[in-house]
Amino acid sequence: MIKQREQRAKAAYLLACDLEIRAFKPGNVSDESEGHDMTPEDFRHSARASATALTQTDLALGERILLAIEATRAAAGCNTNLGIVLLAAPLIEAYLRKKTETPLQTVLADILAETTLSDAAMVFKAIRHAAPGGLGQAPEADVHEPPKVTLLESMQLAAERDFIARQYANSFEDIFHTAVPLYHCRLSLGDEDVWATVAVYLRLLSDFPDSHIERKFGGDLARDLSVRVAQINARISGPGWPSKIYGELQVLDRELKQRGINPGTTADLTVAALLAYQLERC
Repeated sequence: MIKQREQRAKAAYLLACDLEIRAFKPGNVSDESEGHDMTPEDFRHSARASATALTQTDLALGERILLAIEATRAAAGCNTNLGIVLLAAPLIEAYLRKKTETPLQTVLADILAETTLSDAAMVFKAIRHAAPGGLGQAPEADVHEPPKVTLLESMQLAAERDFIARQYANSFEDIFHTAVPLYHCRLSLGDEDVWATVAVYLRLLSDFPDSHIERKFGGDLARDLSVRVAQINARISGPGWPSKIYGELQVLDRELKQRGINPGTTADLTVAALLAYQLERC
């Protein structure tokens, strides 16, 4: 039974990662448009490399994250999935631990509340190992120093400046109450899964300025991009909407990649939404 749950979790994770890379996400890597010195296959290699550690039942959350990042680094040689792993690990642990009809988000909140100093130390090491772009010093809970608080507390301290940390702080509220319902809605309206994924990405980028862009280029640029994407997102309605905005997506994709701007956090959140959707149905 345990092995079956691990296998289902792994299949859900790999499906979410593959679907996200098949979706055309302006500024981000996809099958249609690679960029930022990365290819779609880099992400697929990373997903396969990290899947085993993420779906083992006998690992603590911090250990799950660290082993997944170490496996990714060995396979890809660069940071392709730190944000994905940080978001996927508690979702998968919640699924593996879930034994009743308790909602997945409720189990996840309990897991986050139980995180320890050791979890924080291993996640700090994973972040340093991944060496994400734009990583600087933090006034509190700096990953370059030994942690003095639990993993959840460190994420709460970073929640204002990092949108992945915000998910830890609010028990993945934006995933479960914005992104997953939207994905389900788009599928129910007849959208193909790839275009439902694009809709999730555009909605998240519209609603929440990308914190990876904020770190590298500043808040003004991140907010301006959200406003621009919101104008495109407003035209997602009715049959055939992908063809109505496809040209604008191509223009925006070329522009962002020429300027080295990557809404990477938004892409990570998109994977988390796809994964949560799949795990709720396993």
